[in-house]
Amino acid sequence: MTDAAQFSPLPPWPDYGLTDDLLPTLQRWSADGKNAALATLVSITGSSPRPLGSEMAICEDGEVQGYVSGGCVEAAVRAEALECLKDGQPRTLDYGAGSPVLDIQLTCGGRIGIFVRPIPDLATHVAVRIAARDSRRPLTLVTDLDSGSMTFRDGVRPAEQEAGRFFRPYLPPLRLVLAGGDPVTLAILNLSTIMGLETILIRPYGPPEPPPGLHPARYLRGNLEAALPTLPLDRWTAVYSLTHDAHSDLMLTAHALKSDAFCVSILGSRRKIPGRLEALKAAGVPAEAFGRLHLPAGLEIGAHAPMEIALSILAQMIAKQPQ
Repeated sequence: MTDAAQFSPLPPWPDYGLTDDLLPTLQRWSADGKNAALATLVSITGSSPRPLGSEMAICEDGEVQGYVSGGCVEAAVRAEALECLKDGQPRTLDYGAGSPVLDIQLTCGGRIGIFVRPIPDLATHVAVRIAARDSRRPLTLVTDLDSGSMTFRDGVRPAEQEAGRFFRPYLPPLRLVLAGGDPVTLAILNLSTIMGLETILIRPYGPPEPPPGLHPARYLRGNLEAALPTLPLDRWTAVYSLTHDAHSDLMLTAHALKSDAFCVSILGSRRKIPGRLEALKAAGVPAEAFGRLHLPAGLEIGAHAPMEIALSILAQMIAKQPQ
């Protein structure tokens, strides 16, 4: 193992902080036969730029992904993690107001605790998480804050500390089912790609290929009614219909509201809402499902251009996502 002092400093622009989903990085390191440590934000007093449970992965070669503060402590966390990989011992790091580390204070004025431990079997850790992700099954990682041992449990538990353990949930990635072929649809595809969303694009009787330069996870272009039973709609899936065809919009929306999809919407003006609600009731949508219907599509941000409307729609989706 190379001494921590020999590693280059973190990049001047913290692009590692754009990564919230650490699994692809851990998978890459595992495939390369490398060792890694995991740093988790386990306590917050006062303010913090990152929520409880935020994570940072540190490779034995010094590479990092993810972040646990606003950039105030990441270099120190990496140094501690590299030492952790050397001696195999977990450690709790205490930074901010009132902490013993006087040279690292947080601009938000708060105090945070970060638990750092080596991942003893990175390949198994990755395999368990990939299996859960592939089956769209939530997991909770339970970490003993004394020994650093980690175990997975099925199901969701909020990120919290209890009885010397920290519980960190891993939910299936958000999925977006998007129907349409207009400029707003293209804008949403552009932004959803940047955000790392799994997007299924539907364009009934559309072109043979998806839009140039855009790569939805699936592209369905045939008969909409035939496509509906093939759609994987779980509680981490949002459905937005932008077909500008009343029959298609209502067919997809009614189907989605009868599923577990957490957010369902149609692009259009407010004056169409009463008629759409009546049509959905007539289609047999149960009354309790209307709480997941958000009309019209998008938050009110004064959006007019396609990219602005796309931003408002994805913001609405994020605001409604299950926790």
